[in-house]
Amino acid sequence: MQTIKGPGIFLAQFLGDNPPFDNLESICKWAKSIGFEGVQIPTWANGYFDLKLAAENVDYAQQIKGQINEWGLSITELSTHLQGQLVAVHPAYDEMFDGFAPAEYHKKPKARTEWAIQQLKYAAKASRNLGLDAVATFSGALLWHTVYPWPQRPAGLVDTGFNELAKRWLPILNEYEEYGVDLCYEIHPGEDLHDGVSYERFLSKVDNHARACLLYDPSHFVLQGMDYLTYIDHYHERIKMFHVKDAEFNPTGKQGVYGGYSDWIDRAGRFRSLGDGQVDFKAIFSKLAGYDFKSWAVMEWECAIKHPEQGAIEGAKFIADHIIRVTDKAFDDFASTGSDEAFNRKILGLD
Repeated sequence: MQTIKGPGIFLAQFLGDNPPFDNLESICKWAKSIGFEGVQIPTWANGYFDLKLAAENVDYAQQIKGQINEWGLSITELSTHLQGQLVAVHPAYDEMFDGFAPAEYHKKPKARTEWAIQQLKYAAKASRNLGLDAVATFSGALLWHTVYPWPQRPAGLVDTGFNELAKRWLPILNEYEEYGVDLCYEIHPGEDLHDGVSYERFLSKVDNHARACLLYDPSHFVLQGMDYLTYIDHYHERIKMFHVKDAEFNPTGKQGVYGGYSDWIDRAGRFRSLGDGQVDFKAIFSKLAGYDFKSWAVMEWECAIKHPEQGAIEGAKFIADHIIRVTDKAFDDFASTGSDEAFNRKILGLD
């Protein structure tokens, strides 16, 4: 077994125009000052990190890595969530997702998709230049508007959707194989990969590609009413990244999973700061340690109630307190009587 690394912090929700969140140096020094050991970098924020340059220029990548190390931190992974979303967008969502791409690709869905695919490929090479083993992303969605089977789905619709999704992602996955990097899909409502069954559908279409891995975030399973602990048993071999995010689900006589179009604060299911929700993180950290999870525990802050800076300060300590320093000895070693093959055979009555 190996002790999980951490605590790390996903910077996406903290980037801003005001200090200390307005540049990479100051936000990293802030993260270090409140107890974090690693930063997960969003790759769409060019003012902080130039993804294309990191892919094409090893010196730039090593400079960024060295600076972050000097500030007392490690890079946990790169995130391509927004670019991954744009690999597959149903036309109904075109205008809502245009903002995820540069302005020159707005109202040009085909060009926008090509841009997103190239971004994912840059992330593979940039990760290799940074010495990283995994990239976070979303799958995008062609079928999400049909997630509830009313009206009745035409026969073959789901197969057609997943065939197209696989067609778009397979060349990207092959690029990740070339650079020895895992591509970790965050299983998330709004994506065609939103639970275990949909992930397995995708795997079957990409020939169980070794690089089609998982980012585990239990909060999304709480909001769907899924068993987030058994999920680890099913998919631990594919789980290469971990977002530590809390959530609560409190259905009433008026609303449940779908939330009645309410804002986050009024939904039955909502994300919370660490320790304020219902996720059993003691059980999660135990399971991941038992399955020898080798990567980082990274806080993703999303909460409709608590201020992000308070959530971050509390979150760093929360993760540190939950990381299990795995044992290198058995608890009953004190009672060992020693053994060798001859002794074992004697005990079994074989001689």
